[in-house]
Amino acid sequence: MSHHFLSLVTVWAVLVASVHGFVPLNDQTTFRTRIQNQPNLKQRDHLTTLQIVNDPLAGDDTTPAVTPKTKKKDALKPFGRYLEVECWKQAELRGLEPVLVAVANACKQINRIVQRAQTDDIYGAATDDASVVNVQGEVQQKLDVLCNELFLRAFCASSKHIHTVASEEEDEPRCCSDVMNDPAFAMGEFVAVFDPLDGSKNIDSSLPVGSIFGIYRPAPGTDLKNKNDLAAAFLQGDASRSLVAAGYCLYSASTVLVLTMGSGVDGFTLDPDTGRFLHTHPDIRIPSSGPIYSFNEANYRDFDQPVQRYLTSLKQMQSKRGITARYMGALVADTHNVLMNGGIYGYPATFSNRQGKLRLLYESNPMAMIMEQAGGAGSTGFGRILNVKPKDIHQRVPTFLGSIENVYELDQCCKYYSEEDENQQRWES
Repeated sequence: MSHHFLSLVTVWAVLVASVHGFVPLNDQTTFRTRIQNQPNLKQRDHLTTLQIVNDPLAGDDTTPAVTPKTKKKDALKPFGRYLEVECWKQAELRGLEPVLVAVANACKQINRIVQRAQTDDIYGAATDDASVVNVQGEVQQKLDVLCNELFLRAFCASSKHIHTVASEEEDEPRCCSDVMNDPAFAMGEFVAVFDPLDGSKNIDSSLPVGSIFGIYRPAPGTDLKNKNDLAAAFLQGDASRSLVAAGYCLYSASTVLVLTMGSGVDGFTLDPDTGRFLHTHPDIRIPSSGPIYSFNEANYRDFDQPVQRYLTSLKQMQSKRGITARYMGALVADTHNVLMNGGIYGYPATFSNRQGKLRLLYESNPMAMIMEQAGGAGSTGFGRILNVKPKDIHQRVPTFLGSIENVYELDQCCKYYSEEDENQQRWES
């Protein structure tokens, strides 16, 4: 009797469950199927759903994780394969393949360091003495020192094709034989420059930061064996002829490596599952004009009058052209935003910094090359950045980067209003 009664109760329970949308918790496959067939689950079922369904991308023993994203990822070319093809196309740059692979690996390491900066207590000043500054007059951060070492090793230890390196964090260029403590590494035919961690102060606020690098071919006749004058390898001619590769890595919501080797610009996103950079942005092209302007307007009153007038004109056209201001305080982050969406980034001269603050060799030149290769422009306000002949390793220049039409408007503003100011000064005198 009891056996028949239990059977009737079981049948009744199943019928009620089918009517109200409930299923036994031990039947996970049936539960998932019913969830998929009932998109509008009632609020009371929410807790049960969370208990059974875990990571939607992870899958389980019965439901393999096959999603459109997975299929897209499988079709993306890894960074290493991209380099093989590009270096095969340009025989003179084949020696840079292991160098750029090492740079990409250094970027992966820096990405992990940046993410762990707060939890592992590796942020803040490198020394307690605030009077100790680097060649830029800035207090070095712990991360600056650590990332600088990673880039030194990446360029010098990966091959024998880089002879000398110059860093924002170092007073003078260093021969790779000095970095590696081995004379065998003083044989390369290229020299490299880099800013290992641009915008490092942003880390304390969990804002985007980046790394910038460039590889130059020394001018013909440069004596690389003269260790007493290593700077000469960087100071001969303009970058339009000597800069053979440039790139940056952005550490933000995703980690993106952008590279040009003189035949276009390509972007690679770090896949957190495999630890590989994948070719997500082939042949990047910046729009000919764009709505974004990225200036530190806190310094507006210190800008030269032509730049002030240009910014004022942008604001006056805001409603007609959809102009919008975006500024994150890191060259890599702001420039990447302009590269993707169009517009202009600017770090002009100010009354206190007549040459601007960005360094020509390892910030302005690499970014200008990337912009030009993507169809944009890089200007000092009075001419092309890549045509500036450097006089010092740490030379600074006013820098404007972005869509070609936006930069052209800025150049015309600088030219017209500068001439007007000069005429006014002559009249008053």
